[in-house]
Amino acid sequence: MQDDLTPYRRIGGEAGVRRLTRRMYQLMDTLPEAAAVRAIHPPELTDSEQKLFEFLSGWLGGPPLFTERRGAPMLRARHLPFAIGMDEASGWLACFHQAMEETVADAGLREFLWSRIEPLALHMRNQQALPMGWTGT
Repeated sequence: MQDDLTPYRRIGGEAGVRRLTRRMYQLMDTLPEAAAVRAIHPPELTDSEQKLFEFLSGWLGGPPLFTERRGAPMLRARHLPFAIGMDEASGWLACFHQAMEETVADAGLREFLWSRIEPLALHMRNQQALPMGWTGT
């Protein structure tokens, strides 16, 4: 990645981050693999989209909107009230990945973002999957 440009600037600043988050939440309403993650969101996704936009703005090196408006991100703690297992995390990642592929032209930036967003999303899981063949006895 070029040292002189933050990921925020490389994605296109506010407009680029907004394009990504808007498309991601459109996909959450339409991708079959996003059904589990969609089910834990409110019926209206505008607030969820805004929160992700604010978080990504600062996370990518732009204005720290989330911190200014809502305090420290503490992402795992903020997600604990929601049951997040592999289906939810995978659905969220499917939406993010497709939105990123559609809205971020810079392949190097997409690779950089994915290498960081995938582990972050998987860290939000708070439901343990049962091993194959588990009977519960």
